[in-house]
Amino acid sequence: NGKRYEIALRLLLEDGRLKAIILAAGQGTRLCPLTDDRPKCLVELAGQSLLNHHLHGLRANGIDDIVIVGGYRADMLPVEGGRVRTNPDFDRTNMVATLFSVADELTPETDILITYDDCIYEPGVVAAVMNTDAPIAMAIDLEWRRFWEQRMSDPLSDAETLRLSEGGDIIELGKKPKSYADIEGQYMGLFKLRADHVHQFKTAWDSLDPDGVYDGKDRANMYMTSFLQHLIDTGWTIRSVPVENGWLEVDTTEDIARYEDMHTAGQLEQYCKLIRTSNS
Repeated sequence: NGKRYEIALRLLLEDGRLKAIILAAGQGTRLCPLTDDRPKCLVELAGQSLLNHHLHGLRANGIDDIVIVGGYRADMLPVEGGRVRTNPDFDRTNMVATLFSVADELTPETDILITYDDCIYEPGVVAAVMNTDAPIAMAIDLEWRRFWEQRMSDPLSDAETLRLSEGGDIIELGKKPKSYADIEGQYMGLFKLRADHVHQFKTAWDSLDPDGVYDGKDRANMYMTSFLQHLIDTGWTIRSVPVENGWLEVDTTEDIARYEDMHTAGQLEQYCKLIRTSNS
């Protein structure tokens, strides 16, 4: 089965039938003043924008069909980076609504990689997700605590629950953990939707009560983890793709400063190997 899927994946890539969608509509207020005049994905790390780090990981895996869903300062998004679309309600909505603002990009002809703009990944992490055959394949970091301890004094305060079945399927994510035992890996903001489940994925969104409350948020502002948990609760299989680091999450100006210091000291590669350029 694994060999057949690798062949199918290669054919998809050769036909240009694997698409990536980068959700990049928010300002990232915790990154102000760096985002006072630019979208979050254009904040620089190690001499390259977060968006360029994204594009490197995708194109290293042969993905050229890339959709960037902007909102705040979308006029600054580089057209050469991919096809730029805009969520017109970016200032009143969250990640899930941003994704479905380009629902016409979700077509059953192609598997679709969906990623946040404030997380960047080594090409190998992207490849691992691409090569996992499941209705939804989701990257999880088994060594997340090692990474989080570089970012904050109390990793548990920022982390979210993630529980797995014996077979490696995700059965819970996105809740507030009571202890480290509640966290069998950390959600990384990267997952792949298989082509034959695209229609059901859109139907699941359309079927949600627009006046409902989801983990304390209305439908327009629900968290992606809340939507994914809804899919799990209604019978979807979300297969975990376990990795050990190989990514960075950029939430705050403190994150940027810390990563820059670690990069300069040659320590950042222990957690994530960034794109190398003449400027970095």
